[in-house]
Amino acid sequence: MVNRLVVAAPASGSGKTTVATGLMAALRRAGSRVAPFKVGPDYIDPGYHSLATNRPGRNLDPVMVGEHRVPGLFAHGSKGCDIAVVEGVMGLFDGRIDTAGIGSTAHVAKLINAPVLFVVDARGQSRSLAALLHGFRGYDPTVRLGGVILNQVGSERHEQVLRSACDEVGLDVLGVLPRDPQFSLPSRHLGLVTAAEHGPEAVAAVDAIADAVAKHVDLDAVRRLAQSVPAMAVAAWEPQVERVKDEPVVAVAGGAAFTFGYAEHVEVLRAAGAAVAVLDPLHDEDLPEGTAGLVLPGGFPEQHAEALSGNVKLREAVARFARSGAPVHAECGGLLYLARSLDGHPMCGVLDAEGFMTPKLTLGYRDAVASTSSPLHPPGSRVTGHEFHRTQLSTPHSTPPAWQWRGVDSRPVAEGFVVGGVHASYLHTHPAGDPEAVARFVRACHPFVAGVADGTVFA
Repeated sequence: MVNRLVVAAPASGSGKTTVATGLMAALRRAGSRVAPFKVGPDYIDPGYHSLATNRPGRNLDPVMVGEHRVPGLFAHGSKGCDIAVVEGVMGLFDGRIDTAGIGSTAHVAKLINAPVLFVVDARGQSRSLAALLHGFRGYDPTVRLGGVILNQVGSERHEQVLRSACDEVGLDVLGVLPRDPQFSLPSRHLGLVTAAEHGPEAVAAVDAIADAVAKHVDLDAVRRLAQSVPAMAVAAWEPQVERVKDEPVVAVAGGAAFTFGYAEHVEVLRAAGAAVAVLDPLHDEDLPEGTAGLVLPGGFPEQHAEALSGNVKLREAVARFARSGAPVHAECGGLLYLARSLDGHPMCGVLDAEGFMTPKLTLGYRDAVASTSSPLHPPGSRVTGHEFHRTQLSTPHSTPPAWQWRGVDSRPVAEGFVVGGVHASYLHTHPAGDPEAVARFVRACHPFVAGVADGTVFA
């Protein structure tokens, strides 16, 4: 596998995204071909990684895809690159709750046998930094801390004290980033503002971070750390699915409102024989010509509700398409777009539900069982997915649910909708964890390739 390192931290908010994105951009500027990765189910950070590297940002999530697939997915995303930079999630050992760190940054670092570059927010830190580093290094000696980036350093004297603390525990300092408000990215209720929404300002922010990293981080030392890995022969992941022959057009929503998708989703769709066409619901007034299937991924439709609502022609086209029985796969933001309204703004009206923002964050992995036959799953199929939203739905009438799972109090939870060919849910899933579901979806498009609605029932 390619030269590699993992950017981790003691806790969220330490500056991992800033350092990882800046490293990716600075290394690329210096001539490296950089493969970007993010640990866990995050959709937002990979957008900035993509800006920094000009390559698709990818996720490594053992919970969603199974730990056995992680090395292959890493090899797949690293093809043609010199170095891979993997941004961690939360604190180094924080994984799925009530497990021994499954899905944590440390777990992924071990799966791909990569050293850890440890980012520490130095505000309020002095010699006690030595104790913190000693504790993290000793907690699991099979995770190799290979160096430290000191972030938010206040002065030259502060830097000297912190370097001495690192020397005490024998960890090299590979970079020192001073306190500077321009070394940040804009945030809102689910984390950072997506790169697609931030537009030119996102590019400028990544450039500023790259400038800072190039100035304050020893890139040669970073390369040496990434090179200090054993050779590993790992077969790159490839979607092993049956391919249909008629190449149905599958429209996949994108643009600023629908950015929460995995790069592997489009790859599996194409491997299964689909001709993928990108749809921007903020601007396009009709579905792509010949559309036989529609994918509505997550994103921030609540931030664009007025504009989405104002595109009446597309809303009506989506409603007609869904009511024809053609396959529609909607996750989270896509679910909201199919509702009657979102925060009072009319949406597509495919689902008998009203969406609205709440102060409550719903977050976590779910071990789900398919409740109802759909274009994606036969009843009884099991997946592990992830919820991440601050919206809720008001549903006055019962509809066959998409999923069932056990809640935190062990009570059964029914979630999502299956209506004709529509499978809509808050649950995000990773296509590499269940490529057959994507292939089933493409096969379900077949009766609609010529625009024929035959009321297909999915067995």
